[in-house]
Amino acid sequence: MSDQNHAPTSRSKPPPPGEEEAGAVLRLGEFEDVDTLTLSEANLVLNALLAKRRKDRKDRNETDVLVKTLEYLDAFARFKQKENVEAVERLLSSHKELTKFERAHIGSLCCDSADECKTMIPSIADKISDEDLQELLDEMAKLMS
Repeated sequence: MSDQNHAPTSRSKPPPPGEEEAGAVLRLGEFEDVDTLTLSEANLVLNALLAKRRKDRKDRNETDVLVKTLEYLDAFARFKQKENVEAVERLLSSHKELTKFERAHIGSLCCDSADECKTMIPSIADKISDEDLQELLDEMAKLMS
């Protein structure tokens, strides 16, 4: 039977998964309002979970993927001390004009300048002034360990 014999559908087909885009306009699909962690926050969470598992002697599930993820986070997490991670989160959370996704990326990338940050995260270009962004980046830089 040919497709030409079927009646047209009344609604459009949803975009396939993976059509998300983090460009000048954020298109995060089902991840739009999901809480997002910086690399430093993810590092803290996974290390705390792993420490608890080891303490409870339930560390049998340390897969190669988990080990490699922890190595990645250890290498790229810019804030190592819990107090600094929390301070950065407070700084980022004070900027309600930015999405959770954008704040997490700012906290993970730790750019040197507002211009660099807006190049790396194009969706923030019209949401925050260069002066305010630079002030945020400078405050974060003071907390880097």
